[in-house]
Order: sequence, then structure tokens, then C-alpha cells
Amino acid sequence: MTDEDRKPASDEARGVYAVPLTGGASGGGDGDSSTTSEFALPQGMAPPRPVTVESETTSEFALPDGLDAPQPPGGDFEGSAFSTPLTYRAPAFTPPTGIPVVSLTKDVPWQDRMRTMLRMPVAERPAPERLQKVAEEGGPAVPRVLDLTLRIGELLLAGGEGAEDVEAAMFAVCRSYALDRCEPNVTFTLLSISYQPSLVEDPVTASRTVRRRGTDYTRLAAVYRLVDDLSDEETATSLEEAYRRLAEIRRNRHPYPGWGLTVAAGLLAGAASVLVGGDLVVFVAAALGAMLGDRLAWLCAGRGLPEFYQFTVAAMPPAAIGVALTAAHVDVKASAVVTGGLFALLPGRALVAGVQDGLTGFYITASARLLEVMYFFVGIVVGVLLILYFGVKLGAELNPDAALGSVQRPLWQISASMLLSLTFAIMLQQERSTVLIVTLNGGVAWSVYGAMHDTGDFSPVASTAVAAGLVGLFGQLLSRYRYASALPYTTAAIGPLLPGSATYFGLLSIAQNDMDAGLVSLSKAAALAMAIAIGVNLGSEISRLFLRVPSGSAGGRRAAKRTRGF
Repeated sequence: MTDEDRKPASDEARGVYAVPLTGGASGGGDGDSSTTSEFALPQGMAPPRPVTVESETTSEFALPDGLDAPQPPGGDFEGSAFSTPLTYRAPAFTPPTGIPVVSLTKDVPWQDRMRTMLRMPVAERPAPERLQKVAEEGGPAVPRVLDLTLRIGELLLAGGEGAEDVEAAMFAVCRSYALDRCEPNVTFTLLSISYQPSLVEDPVTASRTVRRRGTDYTRLAAVYRLVDDLSDEETATSLEEAYRRLAEIRRNRHPYPGWGLTVAAGLLAGAASVLVGGDLVVFVAAALGAMLGDRLAWLCAGRGLPEFYQFTVAAMPPAAIGVALTAAHVDVKASAVVTGGLFALLPGRALVAGVQDGLTGFYITASARLLEVMYFFVGIVVGVLLILYFGVKLGAELNPDAALGSVQRPLWQISASMLLSLTFAIMLQQERSTVLIVTLNGGVAWSVYGAMHDTGDFSPVASTAVAAGLVGLFGQLLSRYRYASALPYTTAAIGPLLPGSATYFGLLSIAQNDMDAGLVSLSKAAALAMAIAIGVNLGSEISRLFLRVPSGSAGGRRAAKRTRGF
């Protein structure tokens, strides 16, 4: 083919068109041929040859020339997140330094096993053994395992469990289905988990938001039993069975009716009033005030009001009854009535969980929990201060110095502390099998506090810290013995130690314009609350000295060196 034959195609391909004048022939004598388009090629210049543009790989993730993509055994490439993970078909990666010697036997509680491996780098974690349930089913898809993990973590976090324990449970679920290269992450309202099959494959990440919280320790214990069965190598629990059990846990009703919780709140307030020197009349008055406040809080919750206003409304009836008894000149200890009503409202559970998260390194979750506690406490302060302020204006003679006249009645107070722990356990919706144990634990806590503070003349803060430490120690040992959560064994037992009287007298001093005395009393209440939280966590850590922990060079607990200041 000549150049003239290629010219029109070349010009047309490049969008160049020559338009000749009509009226003359090319090279004729009557007129010269003229090209009027300014895009035409000049005469004597050959059009350029068309350049064939080859496809170029511009992605930085493409394989270089000469390098073939690795194929797994069997020929099928695992490129989808919904396919069976590579862990089921190929041996796990072994680091150059070898696999750490970590004991993963059934003798060690799964909480400690999972917590130990979470503190290890991903490359140093021992590969999970090939489980029987995985071998029979061929392994489920990765997103379904991650979804089950997030749903279990949501129930635990919504039930008040600490962030470290939630991460350990989530890692245990993933590892039970041979997903070892996963990283769970827990904050106050967000759960996320990421799994990377290998170093050359894309990770799979899923997240879930916790929008509703509720206190039900029976449901919490059921979730722990499910995680325990999943992490047991001898128990073949399929993924479908795990989903079925999780659905049953969600559908289960609370073990105690609403009216039972209201009666428990009244008995709790009455028992707390006996602890601070109240008699039978004070017991009845505090119980009535707490039950009325509980019903008002339920009414506000049904109307969709935030918890801040629920706590504010619930704190008003006990304070109003105490002020009314003082204004009517009834010979009772009105301060004990108000103090008993405050015991049923103080957020001791959230406080202990917040301090525990801070001590274990989850600072974002700890800050959110403590901020929630502060809002609840401010709601209680607003409700009580409103009643006390109007009571003082109406002429009620409330005496802040009544705190100095505490009555020592050991037998009555120990019985009241056990009743308080019993009713607190009912309000937390605990299983009936744990109620007796936590009741005895609460009696031991108050006995230790009374022996140190009343008999040994120790400071209230030190006595509270030691008593709370024993609660945490016994609760952690019982939870590890039963492979369950420690919250049902510790939360209700710290009820008698809550700083109800210090809170009330601080608010009363502020209502009477004595800001200095009020701030001192509120600071004492804050110190007692921190002593309870730190004591419970310290007792839990001491309990690990009596337990078998995973052994090996990497099995020890690694401290966070970043907190040393350099």
C-alpha cells in the first residue's frame, strides 16, 4: 500500500480533514487547487504513521514483569472476602525466631489465654490447631465469623463488661474458627475487628455500633458460657449453632419482673439507711422514697427522656421525704433517709468499669465511662440540691454535723450490708445461683471495713480500698473457677461501700451556702469512689498470682513502656 492510499485513513483517524475548492482540477491550468483548512498537512510532508498504543499497567499493586502470582494449593486463588480463609488449607506462617512456647491447655481459663495472645505481636502468636468442627464443615466464610464476633462483643460491652475482657472474648471467638491473624478494637460505643489472611492479601474489616445499653447479668453470663463452649476444643459448636444460641440469649426475658426491681430498690435504700444509723421508721421512709423515685424514673424512660433526667427525677423523692420529716419535727434521722435513697442511684458499676479500663490502657473508653458517671452524678446532685434548697428556704433545720454521730451496731450493720448486696444483685438481674455468693461477699466487705475503720481507726479511704480489694480478689477467683465474668461477683458486693453519706452531706453544705465544707465532703466522696474502683481492680490483678497463667517467654504480661514519660 502506498503513502497516498494511507493518507485519508491517517487524516481521518487524527481528525484532520482537507477541503479542496470546487472549480479547478489539481494541477490544471484554469485554476490552482487550494486547501482552505488550516489543519491540513503542508505539501511535501508525509503524514505520520499511526502509533499503536500498548496497554500499560499503572497500578502500584500490580506484579512486575517476570513474576508470577503465587497460587495456593488446589489452583483456586482466594481473592474474595466471602471465600473460605486460607488458614483452613495451608499451614500458618512461622516467624524466623520460631513459635513462642505458650501453654493453651484447657486447665488455663480462656480469658487468660486470649488476653495473653492479644498482648503478643501478630507474627509471634502461635497458630491455632486444626479444630474438629473446622475439619468437618470446611470452614465458614470470614465475614460471618466476624459478624458473630461483633454481635457477641456488643452484648458484652452493652452489659458493662470491661474493654479488655470484651477484646479477649472477641479474639476467642475468632480463634475458635481458626482466624488467628485478627485484631479486635473496642471503644465506648464502637466495636471493630480486622482479619488479614496473609501478608499479600487484602484485610477484611467489620464494625458495629453499640447504641443501647442495659444491665442484665443473666444475659452476660449466658454469653460467657457461649464463648467458653466456642473456645473449648472438645466441644464441636458450629457457626449456625452459635448464631442460634446467640438469638436465644437476645430473646430471653429478664429473670425478675419490673415490680420486683422496684421492691428491691426500696429494700436497698432501707438497708443503706440502717448502715448510717437509721431505725425502723427511717428504713420505711427510705424504702418508700426509693420506690417512688424508681417508678418516676421508669415513667421518664418510657417517655424517652435521657438518663440524666431519669437520675434527677429519681433523686427527688427520697430527699423530699427526708426534708418533710425534718419540717414536721418528727424525731427521726432525716439524713439517713436521704442517704439511703442515694445508695440506690450512685453509679458504682460504671465507675468501676471506667477505672478498670483506664488502668488496663483503654484510655478512650475509660474517659467516656467516667464522663458518663459524671453526668449521672450531676443529675443526682441537681435533683437533691433542688429539694434541699427549697427545704432550707421553707425552714427545715437540716444539720450537716449529723455525720459525726454515727452509731456502731455491728450485727445490724452486717445484716443490712448483706441485704443491700442481695437487693443490688436483683436489680442487676443476676442469676439466682450467684446471688447467695455475692451476698456473702458483701457482708465480708463491710466486716473488713468496719474492723479497720471503727476498731482499728484507719482512714475511711484506706479501709474502703482494702475491703474493695478483697471483693475483687474473691470475685475474680470465683469467676475463673466458673469460667464466667467477674462482674456478677463483684459489682453488688461493693454496694455497702459506696459513698452515699459523704455525697449527701456535701450537697447539704452547698445548699446552706457553705461551699468550703461542701467541696471537702464531695472530695471525700470522690476519693472513696476511686478507692473502691482501684481496690477492685487491684484485687483482680492479685488474684492472677493464685492462677495458672500461660507460660513461655512471650506469655508474661507486657507493660506499656510509652507511659514512662520518655
